[in-house]
Amino acid sequence: MTASTVQITSARELASETVPPDWPTLSADEIVAHAPDASMVIRGASGLRARCSLWWRDVPPYGAERLGVIGHYGAVGTADGLTILEAAAAELARQGCTFAVGPMDGNTWRRYRLVVERGTEPPFFLEPTNPDDWPTHYTSAGFTALAHYYSALNSDLTRRDERMDAVAARLEERGVTLRTADLSRFEDELRRIYSVAEVSFREALLYTPLPEQAFAAQYQRIRRYLRTELVFIAEHRDRAVGVAFTTPDVLELARGAPLRTAILKTLAVLPDPTYSGLGSLMTDRTHAAARALGYDRVIHALMHESNRSRKISAHTGQPLRRYALFARRLA
Repeated sequence: MTASTVQITSARELASETVPPDWPTLSADEIVAHAPDASMVIRGASGLRARCSLWWRDVPPYGAERLGVIGHYGAVGTADGLTILEAAAAELARQGCTFAVGPMDGNTWRRYRLVVERGTEPPFFLEPTNPDDWPTHYTSAGFTALAHYYSALNSDLTRRDERMDAVAARLEERGVTLRTADLSRFEDELRRIYSVAEVSFREALLYTPLPEQAFAAQYQRIRRYLRTELVFIAEHRDRAVGVAFTTPDVLELARGAPLRTAILKTLAVLPDPTYSGLGSLMTDRTHAAARALGYDRVIHALMHESNRSRKISAHTGQPLRRYALFARRLA
């Protein structure tokens, strides 16, 4: 078998493959649980050279297009990447798809996007990462950027947003309260967080509903890293209306460095004019709480360039990394 031979395989067989050390971590359980409709591999004399999985049945809506999704992606070089992406596009077209997006592991609740501008900062906790040549694999196969994202760094937590005293007073007058999460009843708090995220993300690109149980399972995996002081829930008439979910960057500890960075992973507010300014207020409170805990930096993680989080981040953060999601029309 030559290195350019693409083989169709199952998710379970794909999960058993040994991958190169610079590929993103993806567990066997995750691959199987994601339930792709098909998977593909290229093997060479020295082992796995490329892989991907395909989804065409249970996929996000995208206008009038019939979407096909390419995920679980990896390739050791542009030639193998081009070969497997061309094979993936051909299979999706054969299944009736008219538009392909990737890399995305089935939907946007899982790993998706590629780093396209790395900058000088090392990877942070829960950030997708990839070898630098992978975007070239996609562009060589006729894909172009469908959406752009970035992460920003606030390295001066002493600087406060001077507008927030007025915002806090206005929200308090309307009956909106802000508290930190009670991690001793984490399951209850997750239900409240889900009730906000499930609504506020509905207008996001390629949104698909996620069952509450699956949402909770994602957050349960990082529970041991959380600090009560860094998770804020806003409430109005006993209903959760906003959340700012921040976690320490435990990868700093893994590198043997001091823990000095917190990651604002999720910022969500219900779409109601009553809560105007709440996202900015929760961000400001997050910066203050992080500083009080001894952190001196906060990363605003993985924001779409057109969403409201970008406007909030622009007051305090500077871009540190850029990402893209790629797409291609299918013949």
